[in-house]
Amino acid sequence: RSSDRPKNTTGNLSEGCEIRVHTRIHNTRPHKPLACSLLQFMDSVGNDASKAKYERLVPAFYYRPSHTDCTLLRDQWIRAKYEREEFTSVERQEPYSAGYREGFLWKRGRDNGQYLSRRFILSEREGVLKYFNKHDAREPKAMMKIGSLNATFQPSKIGTPHGLQITYLKDNSTRNIFVYHEEGKEIVDWFNAIRAARFHYLQVAFPVAAVSELLPKLTRNFIREGYMEKTGPKQTEGFKKRWFTLDDRRLMYFKDLLDAYARGEVFIGSKESGYTALPGLPPNIQSSHWQFGITIVTPDRNFLFACETERDQKHWITAFETVINRPMLPQDYAGESRFYLCVPPK
Repeated sequence: RSSDRPKNTTGNLSEGCEIRVHTRIHNTRPHKPLACSLLQFMDSVGNDASKAKYERLVPAFYYRPSHTDCTLLRDQWIRAKYEREEFTSVERQEPYSAGYREGFLWKRGRDNGQYLSRRFILSEREGVLKYFNKHDAREPKAMMKIGSLNATFQPSKIGTPHGLQITYLKDNSTRNIFVYHEEGKEIVDWFNAIRAARFHYLQVAFPVAAVSELLPKLTRNFIREGYMEKTGPKQTEGFKKRWFTLDDRRLMYFKDLLDAYARGEVFIGSKESGYTALPGLPPNIQSSHWQFGITIVTPDRNFLFACETERDQKHWITAFETVINRPMLPQDYAGESRFYLCVPPK
């Protein structure tokens, strides 16, 4: 089966406080009288007692969404706690905690943009997430090492509330995979299964690290994404519009926001290492179509970008400064030593 674009699945709960969400569950799922009894329970014992019961066995790796997260994550967090009561028994957590998960996801084709059903397998024992182009294929089309794996929900970017962007490193460049599933629970279970695999991987890699140190490394949202214009290394070429993603210390640019590979990647170090983000462009540079310039100063060369609005310029500079003002960690230096401005295969 194939699809030109993700199915815009519905059925998400309304935004707002948990009480409002419980009421919506009761209204939209009359065969589940849980919400009404839950409201009575919370009224009688209070929210703290409710959490003590329904969040008693939340795994450390399980993503606890905040109000800034997408609606799907917040919906499924509520449903996992109160509808399915997943955190009252470890047996109910097997879909994402067993160390192995297999199933079908709709994956966007790299060249034609069509979404095709693909079989995915996540194996902690093998240390990989892999997918197969044919349902009965023996050899995977791609193998993604858990050590470089990341997953982040991108509903607006992908065009469905259930859209998940998976990234991993291949030959030291970033590869994007865009997937979704019609069922919200399924795609969130995949997300938390990846987090579980990453958690166990990092526990082995950093045996003395505290759990609180590992949790921020399981998955991450991008610091900033959006369109800017850029010029080439000679700074004499015309400015071209590109989609940019700032992922930790990697600044990647793409011709299209759903491209599988970046056209190039730039390492963003710290101010102690000679990195700076400055508003504006050098005076000798031919003006771009967009007037609000940014100069990224690095030890090797300067990178020149232009934003459409002053607001975008300020937001990008703030994002760059967030990274540049953060001291480099040992693994950052190791990453910088292996890093180069790469042009992945088209």
